[in-house]
Amino acid sequence: MIDMSNSERASGAMITPSYWGGKRVLVTGHTGFKGAWVSLVLSGIGARVTGLSLAAEEPSLYAMARIAEACSASHIADLRDLDGVKRIVRAADPQIVLHLAAQSLVRRAYRDPVATFGSNVMGTVHLLEALREASSLESVLVTTTDKVYFNAETGAPFREGDRLGGTEPYGTSKAAAEHVVAAYRASYFAPRGVPVVVARAGNVIGGGDWSEDRILPDIARAGLAGRTLDVRNPKAVRPWQHVLDAIEGYLLLAEASARGGPQGDDPEAHAWNFGPATASDMITVEEICRIAERLWPGRFAWRHVPDPAGIKESGLLLLDPTRAMSTLGWRPRWDAPTALAVTLDWYRAVAAGEDAEAATAADIAAHGIGTAA
Repeated sequence: MIDMSNSERASGAMITPSYWGGKRVLVTGHTGFKGAWVSLVLSGIGARVTGLSLAAEEPSLYAMARIAEACSASHIADLRDLDGVKRIVRAADPQIVLHLAAQSLVRRAYRDPVATFGSNVMGTVHLLEALREASSLESVLVTTTDKVYFNAETGAPFREGDRLGGTEPYGTSKAAAEHVVAAYRASYFAPRGVPVVVARAGNVIGGGDWSEDRILPDIARAGLAGRTLDVRNPKAVRPWQHVLDAIEGYLLLAEASARGGPQGDDPEAHAWNFGPATASDMITVEEICRIAERLWPGRFAWRHVPDPAGIKESGLLLLDPTRAMSTLGWRPRWDAPTALAVTLDWYRAVAAGEDAEAATAADIAAHGIGTAA
């Protein structure tokens, strides 16, 4: 079981800077939204970050906040290239691995399922295969999504032991990746005493996300351009959380698993939900838009326009993070309205000329990640 005997850890959610200082950490997907934030947080607490990712799509937080400068090494490479991944892993000799790289857009996955399965399933296979040769490895954390669960839309929040099984390419590819992780864990890593854990996060928001077909980037683009946003599914409910809350959960879990070691053979014993602490933060897209209207009066407007493509998207997605809260001491520091306000302030500040790296660093400081809650 994960060791919670350390008094610092038991007192509340707190990353231990002395643990991470000088630690060799491999971050896949460091050119993406979450990966860029993770890289800055880790660099700020003294970790030696090696990034491995495809080239950033533009615009990107990676370029705007100069993430490459925060990394000890930054490799632009494809996880589908096994030999290339092996070379990078050998050079990095990682102690901790945070696997964030993925094709993470639901609608893009509908358009290109082959690339999505290639990235999310075979990319994970190749990374874990390369890590079999990593002699200094202490812990591996793989991020997936709330969409790995089979969603019958009952209204009940998903718990870690619930049935997996997506019904669209993105969710299915991430559920398949979890089966890959379970096989590699049991076959290769558990015998070495190396924990491999899975973090399932909800809908993560924050400054610097420019992805297509995501509500917060869409709100920011529409508000900054002064145009009305077309919203496909205003009644959809999601577990909204700020990216820094998710990252704090990832780092707490990676650290705790490295300290505590493997937890047995049941794959679901290694899976952890990270999402809002209360049902009041699991709100609709319409409520998000109305909050944005209040925060950007006269600047942001929206309307409901049904999706002409008719792509199936879940109406209701809820996560139960009780396990992470009770075992790791983690809990979100920012509720949904606060997370939304901080996110929109980031876009507004950067659009007004503030340096993106400075704006991101200011949010990290305001959040207090790595300090006692």
